[in-house]
Amino acid sequence: MEEASLIEKFLLFGLGRQEAVIYLCLLKNRELTGYEVAKLTGISRSNVYNGLASLVEHGAAYVLEGASTRYTAVEIQEFCDNRLRFLKETEKFLVENVPKPVVPSEGYITVEGYGHICDKIHHMLLGAEKRIYFSAAVVFLEKWKEELSELVSRGSKVVLICEDASAVFAGQEQLRKGIIFYEIPANMDGEDRKKQVRLIIDSEYVLTGEVEGTGNDTCLYSAQKNFVNVFKDAMRNEIELIKIKGTM
Repeated sequence: MEEASLIEKFLLFGLGRQEAVIYLCLLKNRELTGYEVAKLTGISRSNVYNGLASLVEHGAAYVLEGASTRYTAVEIQEFCDNRLRFLKETEKFLVENVPKPVVPSEGYITVEGYGHICDKIHHMLLGAEKRIYFSAAVVFLEKWKEELSELVSRGSKVVLICEDASAVFAGQEQLRKGIIFYEIPANMDGEDRKKQVRLIIDSEYVLTGEVEGTGNDTCLYSAQKNFVNVFKDAMRNEIELIKIKGTM
């Protein structure tokens, strides 16, 4: 993998850009003095020593005492595990202490970008208590195996609507037994439809829109009761039409 890509990933774990460059240098060279790091990275010695001190503080490097002070990187798996554990502890504190809205929003929220849409779906699925209705292309439904497996194991009703029901989790019969499938007939399918994502959670929350895996993807999320009811009726009618088409 290119160094630039690695640096960008390190940033997600709380390192600054110069810290990430120094950390990668330590990972590649095992033990170095600040002077050697400066020579290898081209970063000024003052910034290198600041960066090394910060890496030690973040748990990404150790100090090796000796005739001259040297530094070594904490192994990448250990560093990542430590940061994730710290973030989970921080998450718990924030969830327990951040003020909560008195009344949940029932407006319409636009969720933009493929990554953000996937994040929203992830939390919607994990938050489901009774039932979900999920309509999307097979390849997109496959992405949610872990979340759907969790719902099935909890006894939630899981309904999937797609263009090829036999292809979803093919060969995983135990999972498939816990899911109700509706296959869209060929005469109801189309390229535009393959981009569509529609999700209803517990008859209370809806997400709908189109995804192509880009930053331009947009979905609408809402808990507005009238909208949810209209959306439920539309999906119920679609299922009835699928049943009728399937018998023709």
